[in-house]
Amino acid sequence: MNQSKTFTYLLATGSVSLVALMVCYPEVAVGGSIKGLTIWWNQVFPALFPFFVLAELMISFGVVNFAGILMEPLMRPIFRLPGISGFVLMMGVVSGFPAGARITADLYKDKKLTKSEAERLASFTNFSNPLFIFSVTAVQFFHQASLGIIFALSHYLGNLCVGLTMRFFSKSKKKTSTIQVRSRFVYALEHMHQERLARNQPFGKKIGDAVVSSVSTLLAIGGFIALFSMLYQLFLNIGAINLLGEVLSICFKWIGFSPELGSAVIPGLFELTIGDKSVAELTSVPLIEQVVVVSGLLGFCGFSIQAQAVSILSQAGLRSRLFLIGRILQMIYSSIAAFFLFHVFPTSSGIETTTAFSQNVSALTHHAVVWGPTLTFVMLIIFIVLQLHRVCSHSHHLNG
Repeated sequence: MNQSKTFTYLLATGSVSLVALMVCYPEVAVGGSIKGLTIWWNQVFPALFPFFVLAELMISFGVVNFAGILMEPLMRPIFRLPGISGFVLMMGVVSGFPAGARITADLYKDKKLTKSEAERLASFTNFSNPLFIFSVTAVQFFHQASLGIIFALSHYLGNLCVGLTMRFFSKSKKKTSTIQVRSRFVYALEHMHQERLARNQPFGKKIGDAVVSSVSTLLAIGGFIALFSMLYQLFLNIGAINLLGEVLSICFKWIGFSPELGSAVIPGLFELTIGDKSVAELTSVPLIEQVVVVSGLLGFCGFSIQAQAVSILSQAGLRSRLFLIGRILQMIYSSIAAFFLFHVFPTSSGIETTTAFSQNVSALTHHAVVWGPTLTFVMLIIFIVLQLHRVCSHSHHLNG
């Protein structure tokens, strides 16, 4: 049978089966969707929205070109990518996934990156938000602020190793320009100014476009989170999750880890937050095994986040093969890095006493929880108003 036809039949069977599960277990399906949307409303939207808008504005103001020229001597020899990719790398670290995929797609659509460069760049700019690593994972789940350093370093090192691996997928032999530091800085400033002039639009329109574009992307992200949260609950209800957990338990036992990790890891394959918490709650498992597994989950980032990034890349006409390979590689690299870093940085087997750092990140998290839903509500109202204004303006233009 033709492989294409086989794939079509599998997709059709899978979709019909999922609809049947939703009909058989409507309360589970609705409950899973609501749980996912609650996470999106309270945490994801408030965390990502400001960075998405700022990234749009920095691209239109020419800041990306400025950073690209300055970072050319670093990015070209190490990753075989243009300097502009350094901006995506920095924004990915600060804002978290799927910001790297989003900004990469925008730069590719603006023809600042080739298709090959964009696909390789997206594979290693997929980072977890620093607040999630330090505040949520280290402090709230493990009650050890010092573990945040291990999680963060292993996460960043793992992704950079993915970038070094992906450089071998490049056929580009372009060399870095030998402009002196002072001349390069002046040239970067001039290039930034020219880019802003080329995008000469009223400031209000730029902000409006940034808000509309960012909210549209975040709405799609919310849909993916709700979908995968529902799928996890449905699979859990029919026993498929438990079966998969038993298989993973055998795998963990085979590599010398505690088999209890098998069932705890499964939620993290769908949704990262739940998976990290499940592993952290296994108090009978050695701490080093928990740290290694959670670092791997942070690199894999879950099917929900992967689907968000793949959707963003595909809408820009980019293939997701290297991105998905990158998640497997990052999971492996980050786990290995965490194993060695665990022996470098001091940790405790119990709950740490409260430190100034943990108090600060906890306070920041508290403010985010309190004001997050309000920010989401206000931005959605602004988004609706802007869309209505555009529709009315378009209708008036057509009638006129």
